[in-house]
Amino acid sequence: MYKQYCGRLDTSHKDQFITLNGWVQKRRDLGGLIFIDLRDREGIVQVVIDPEHIETNDDLSKIRNEFCLEIKGHVRLRPQQQINHKITTGEIEINANTLKVISSADNLPLDFNQNNSEEQRLKYRYLDLRRTEMSQKLKARSRITSIIRNFLEEHDFLDIETPVLSKSTPEGARDYLVPSRVHPGDFYALPQSPQIYKQLLMVAGFDKYYQIVKCFRDEDLRADRQPEFTQVDIETSFLTSAEIRNIAESLVRRLWTQTLDIELPQFPVYTYDYVMETYGSDKPDLRNPLKIIDFKRSLSSCSLGIIQESLSDENYVKGLCIPNGSKLSRKEIDNYIAYAKTFKSKGLIWIKLNNIKDGLNGIQSSIKKFLTDEILNNIIKACDAEDGDILFISVDKKSNVLNILGELRNKIGNDLNLIRLDEWQPLWVVDFPMFETSEDGNLQAMHHPFTSPKETSVDKILENPLELLSNSYDMVINGYEVGGGSVRIHSQEIQAAIFKLLHLDEDEQQDKFGFLLEALSYGAPAHGGIAFGLDRLVMLLVGTNNIRDVIAFPKTTSASDLMMNAPSSVDINVLKDLSITVE
Repeated sequence: MYKQYCGRLDTSHKDQFITLNGWVQKRRDLGGLIFIDLRDREGIVQVVIDPEHIETNDDLSKIRNEFCLEIKGHVRLRPQQQINHKITTGEIEINANTLKVISSADNLPLDFNQNNSEEQRLKYRYLDLRRTEMSQKLKARSRITSIIRNFLEEHDFLDIETPVLSKSTPEGARDYLVPSRVHPGDFYALPQSPQIYKQLLMVAGFDKYYQIVKCFRDEDLRADRQPEFTQVDIETSFLTSAEIRNIAESLVRRLWTQTLDIELPQFPVYTYDYVMETYGSDKPDLRNPLKIIDFKRSLSSCSLGIIQESLSDENYVKGLCIPNGSKLSRKEIDNYIAYAKTFKSKGLIWIKLNNIKDGLNGIQSSIKKFLTDEILNNIIKACDAEDGDILFISVDKKSNVLNILGELRNKIGNDLNLIRLDEWQPLWVVDFPMFETSEDGNLQAMHHPFTSPKETSVDKILENPLELLSNSYDMVINGYEVGGGSVRIHSQEIQAAIFKLLHLDEDEQQDKFGFLLEALSYGAPAHGGIAFGLDRLVMLLVGTNNIRDVIAFPKTTSASDLMMNAPSSVDINVLKDLSITVE
């Protein structure tokens, strides 16, 4: 006799005497025989109980769904006509000899047969995880993690842990802080990533490092973001950005092959400027065929005031051509205009191309009285439009137009079922700007301040910072950024120059990053790396669009744990020990 998982039993176990532990999925009492579907993490098996021929001290009539049982019995084949092809164990059943109720179950707060609200599922997460759908996702996550470890260790990467209690440094998002009892008034920070530690490991000579690690960022949440998330962190020395991308791409290809039996297509490499101008996003979903089109030249002779004003400044006149979009009703068009306004749109120009050969008589448009046949022909040529298409055109500052059209592209692609859902479309985005301008007019690093610029002259770096390109790269799959990295700065002089551009004076540099600057003075190797969001990778591989589905105990979008009721208040005496006063 030996213990076995319910879902792993098959005809090869015929006549074996086994022990099963699991939960009651379903109970049926049929004329003297009791049938129980017993479930564990691997699946379900049918158990047949004859009350007159079973050893038990428990009342069989009281057993119901989610009781936890131990059952011992023989595996036997089902009659041909009773085979259940819906489950993997459908050819066999267990003839129970003994039964023991390990634990009874009260009436459940979740209904396993119906949809429960996400709040209910998160509050009773330990019950939600019993559902086969959820257990399969966590099992898949375990397999994916194993594939990643095996791949990296095959390529000589070392798994090295880095501290969780660290120093607060400006890296983009807000830190989660941990007060120190031993050092009153001082705080540790939970790591947003192991960024500086892995660079120090490169200085230490560990030229291939990886870690599957928890990271923490106090930022606004959404369906694919959590305050604590898991990162596959990779760093290596003496490799170019192309060589690092090749390793990362090979890892992702293996994940898709071994998890989904799918060979991913070629990973094209596009520049940041190209994807922004073409798709309005630095993480474009290439399954969506819509592209942004420039209409500035086509509309140059249009007398509409907003267009004429745009010709003499830096404003953009760009839009989308929606195939078969003329079927949209006026209400639907107005809804898209309203949607665009949520992204600071001043309004959208629209043109319905009902019958192109009839010229202006064959169209409907919000600016028809400002168009001529010549202007219309130029517009049609610019986008290769056909009968039945509709155009949406935005006129505004560059950043606004691209953002508006990028968001509109995504929404229309989903609404009109333009996205090819049966495809996988990965890509690399490279050549990001090194800096962007913050709301207060200061420079801020587009990725993080340790990313190397492509320019290596300190004088040129300080002279034209907004023209600098970073030696960075993001991997995008089906509209999700699944990984990002860069070649790092290994020159103390260049790192100090970057800090200077970010308005960190020498005292601040020493206070926040003195240890890094000092480390870079002791023969630091050229190095770079990439970090994957494990949660997002798993989310894509298991076919869900909610990152909370692949995390055992996630937070809500308000960063709350409904099950543990966290965050919560703390005893005043604990706060006193930490020298903290709460108003």
